[in-house]
Amino acid sequence: MSAGAQETWDEEFDFVVVGSGGGGMTAALTAADSGLSALVVEKGAKYGGTTAISGGGIWIPNNPTLRAAGHDDSPASVRRYLDRLTEGRVPDARLDAYVAQGPAAMELLGRSRWMRFFWVKGYADYHPEYDGGRPLGRSVEALPFDTRELGEDEKYQRPNSLKGPLGLWITAKDYRDLAMVKRTWRGRWASVVAAWRVSSNTVRRRHMATGGRALVARMRMALKDAGTPLWLRSPMTGLVVGADGTVSGVTVERDGRTVRVRARHGVLLATGGFDHNQEMREKYLPKGGRGNHSAGAVENVGDGITAGQALGAALDFMDDAWWMPSVRHPAGPVIPLVSERCIPPSVIVSGNGRRFTNESSPYVNFVHDQLDGGHVPAWFVMDAKARARYPFAQVLPGMPFPEGFYENGTVHRADSIDELARAIGVPADVLGDTVRRFNGFARTGKDTDFGRGDSAYDRYYGDPTLKNPNLDVIDKAPYYAVRIEVGDLGTKGGLVCDEHSRVLREDGSVITGLYATGNTSASVMGGEYAGPGATIGPSIVFGHIAARHAATARTDPGDPA
Repeated sequence: MSAGAQETWDEEFDFVVVGSGGGGMTAALTAADSGLSALVVEKGAKYGGTTAISGGGIWIPNNPTLRAAGHDDSPASVRRYLDRLTEGRVPDARLDAYVAQGPAAMELLGRSRWMRFFWVKGYADYHPEYDGGRPLGRSVEALPFDTRELGEDEKYQRPNSLKGPLGLWITAKDYRDLAMVKRTWRGRWASVVAAWRVSSNTVRRRHMATGGRALVARMRMALKDAGTPLWLRSPMTGLVVGADGTVSGVTVERDGRTVRVRARHGVLLATGGFDHNQEMREKYLPKGGRGNHSAGAVENVGDGITAGQALGAALDFMDDAWWMPSVRHPAGPVIPLVSERCIPPSVIVSGNGRRFTNESSPYVNFVHDQLDGGHVPAWFVMDAKARARYPFAQVLPGMPFPEGFYENGTVHRADSIDELARAIGVPADVLGDTVRRFNGFARTGKDTDFGRGDSAYDRYYGDPTLKNPNLDVIDKAPYYAVRIEVGDLGTKGGLVCDEHSRVLREDGSVITGLYATGNTSASVMGGEYAGPGATIGPSIVFGHIAARHAATARTDPGDPA
């Protein structure tokens, strides 16, 4: 729509960011560093988006934290890895921009006194065996943060699931060690540290956050230092467009009225994907993936994508998502299965009772294989050893599944494999054969069907006390079967952007003044996943790139037409 005279603006800024996740906040910080006045508007009552809910990993090669640890690598090596992953589906200019500008984005964040990171050493790239992949990984995570520093803003931060009972806080590395509490001395020591943290928090009254919540809290503190305002409960209701097609601002619903906000240098859409828009899921996602088992922020309903579409923006990767095998908790939330799929005495089978892929493979690849074969739902089959030794879906090792899991049909238990097969409706003879064949692999330490345990990624969450950390015999009753849903961490498709994060029309022309990042934009990872944090990493980088470009290209020099 067209704007009228200058006095029709209620507020004026140089750069307006729609969405308060990691990419949006990084863009606002970059804008401030570039001398622009910036505003972040957030639809929800709490800030942080899906970033806050996430594990908070950041996959940006050659970032300062990695370089300080001596773990840098050539841009050419990173490009070879990304080229192998994206298979020509992502423009070279976008990949080049990501590799070249990623370190600069992290350097800018690091200039804030609040932004501190550590390397999650050993958390492998998801395909370390590919040319350019790294078995030690490239992911960094924000240092744990006491959210009391936020003051009044603490109560407006979106929570996540990494806070344990009694105030226990754990990082991604802590979780890996704690998962082996029944198996290794490192795991037992991690439990001692956990107990100390609970006691320390009680005495010191700290409110420790880790993962995505720590990252967002640190970004919020940096935004406060920069003097950048953040409006909550302020959904964007439209883009303001001049007669020449230039985006010059947004309309926002705030405190019960429509507020027109001018954006002299442009608008960045960082509103997430269409995770919780059932109509869009039905339209775009493949059969088997249309049911909403998403762990993304509930506000993610495709607002930014549809706003860009209305201006003729092109879309790509709309049939894909950051897939994640998941289970439904009796209380309703989706529980992603990451480490669980590495439990050694277990297999995942389809409705015909057969394995269909490497259970321990990266979660996007696992679900792609599940969807391609029509294996929806799938069943996670394990024995009593598995339940005694390893955590599963937030149920501690040795603890029984809550009754609600049985009542809603998520979990079945039986005294024999045949009985378990009948309970879940798969052929008993086939499931029996599957388990016997798998047990043979476990005894030799080699899965000749799917290569489970061959990759450094597979082994990261495996049991290091075994010959193959991902293989052990399934032979101790009772046996369990858990229904596996096709879940996701967010959708992957969105607005097509160029190397400057500018949104493009279907004819390839630029929609001047409009930028996008994160899951609002078409993924720079294509149909793949480079490593832990390959969602947040690109969101940060292209948010940074958008703000830097906007600072050099004033799109609204005068009053809009």
